[in-house]
Amino acid sequence: MKPIIVTKKGSLEQEINSGPMTRFAGVSEHLSNATNIHMALANIPMGRCSTTHYHTNCESAIYVLSGSGIFVHGDNMDIEDEISAGDFIFVPAGALHQPVNTGDTTLKLIVARNTPTEIVEEKARLGRKDC
Repeated sequence: MKPIIVTKKGSLEQEINSGPMTRFAGVSEHLSNATNIHMALANIPMGRCSTTHYHTNCESAIYVLSGSGIFVHGDNMDIEDEISAGDFIFVPAGALHQPVNTGDTTLKLIVARNTPTEIVEEKARLGRKDC
């Protein structure tokens, strides 16, 4: 029987930042020996955003834990969906996206992926530049 792994909040794995967005994994290949899933908390400070990017090898499911903002996406990054606490977002593999914090507190997201290691491609010329 494989062991169950509990990762305490003080033992999260700090991951690569995307612009000013920070991400801390609680379920990962390194922490949990996960082979088909990854789960993390992402924090975006007020007035800031991640880089415009896409994941080549995985789908993402995002839950807005707290805060508010917009989720910029589309082939030309021309779609802006308002997001707030309680919203779920599905991002298919290869879909350009950029979460932007437009609220007055930190935008906190729970991010789950169907792979323990993501491959990210950034598109610095697309998306919001003012954050």
